[in-house]
Amino acid sequence: MSDLCVVYGGTFDPIHNGHLRVAIELREMLKVHEIRLMPASIPPHRPQPGASAQERLELMRLATSGEPGLVLDDRELQRHGASYTALSLQQLRAELGPQRPLAMVVGYDAFAGFADWRDWPSIPELAHIIVVNRPGQALPDQPVPATLIAERGVESPDALNEAPAGGVLTLQLPAMDISASTIREKLAAGRSPRFLLPDAVLWRIFEQGLYQSRSENPQS
Repeated sequence: MSDLCVVYGGTFDPIHNGHLRVAIELREMLKVHEIRLMPASIPPHRPQPGASAQERLELMRLATSGEPGLVLDDRELQRHGASYTALSLQQLRAELGPQRPLAMVVGYDAFAGFADWRDWPSIPELAHIIVVNRPGQALPDQPVPATLIAERGVESPDALNEAPAGGVLTLQLPAMDISASTIREKLAAGRSPRFLLPDAVLWRIFEQGLYQSRSENPQS
């Protein structure tokens, strides 16, 4: 197994089967022991989450229960203020030491806006970047992500084990057309999102009344 440490961040608002399947696919493709799921507390580049940090973390605990290959990293929930990836990677690098390979996972859409990330030039110095792309989707053509791919692109997951940081790997994973926003919309409209997310997560959402605009739950 690879010694690569892989961090998969996001708001997970709520966590769903698409997130979980991506994490499992990555673990198998990269041949790593685990994928760290790192929920953001206050995302700086998108609307604020519909559930609190602790509510989202509890849903993630339910979703990953019984799957040892998925580990929760709640460091961003413990910090005050906006959740900046560069700061989290600095902390991880200090914990892992200078030589252990570290990689962060980012979706195509988020990577397209990479130039807007705080302290983005430091990120490739701290970790590899794994860009998850849907089949048939073109790579970003914006100057910063395009340059990173051109100058730092690697051809295979094995290359990420050859250096602590600095590579950019693009991976195409099986598409699961599930979005957290769709799930939130269904819940707010009183419609059922069952089978888009784990049942344990859905039942807890019903129990807590999360994302719902009316008291009745769409359990039928």
